[in-house]
Amino acid sequence: MYNNDYIYIAITINIDYLYIVNRCPMRSVFRPAFHDLRLNQLDRILEPFHNAQKVPRPAGGWIRAIREATGISARELAQATGTSRQLPLQLEKAEANDSITLKSLRKLAGALDCDLVYALVPREGTMQGALERRARAEATSRVLAVEHSMALEDQASGNIEAAVEAETQRLLKQRGGRSRNRSHQP
Repeated sequence: MYNNDYIYIAITINIDYLYIVNRCPMRSVFRPAFHDLRLNQLDRILEPFHNAQKVPRPAGGWIRAIREATGISARELAQATGTSRQLPLQLEKAEANDSITLKSLRKLAGALDCDLVYALVPREGTMQGALERRARAEATSRVLAVEHSMALEDQASGNIEAAVEAETQRLLKQRGGRSRNRSHQP
């Protein structure tokens, strides 16, 4: 039974009575349970975009490349977007310089009979992999700092890889990511 931001775990004794057994914030109940599901869904959604990130953008930008390839003049593009004749050329330069807004890019794409496809894609692998790499980098930094301090006091453990793995798993669990019991493979 849901009420605002809390989940009520309830047991009914008969039709007239409802006894609340436990009340806790929904975030604490659902976040760990669905975090892996959300990561897997994102990975499936983003999978088709992995090949797109390998395609280099044309030097003058996609707007100019498509406009020129289709034989559309800057004036025709301005008329299609209802802007001044100079604006499409300015926006082409803005795209080439990575300073165009998504709104402007979407408007020009529509005028060129194209769709703007927008996604953030992990540089390598999956979102889960990105989460694990960040956790491992942070764990390595923490473990090396502690190991250095311990070495100064002649108390270093010497088992850095195991400590990094344990700290990585702790961070993943804390952040709701999948914790995997496996040895680190560089």
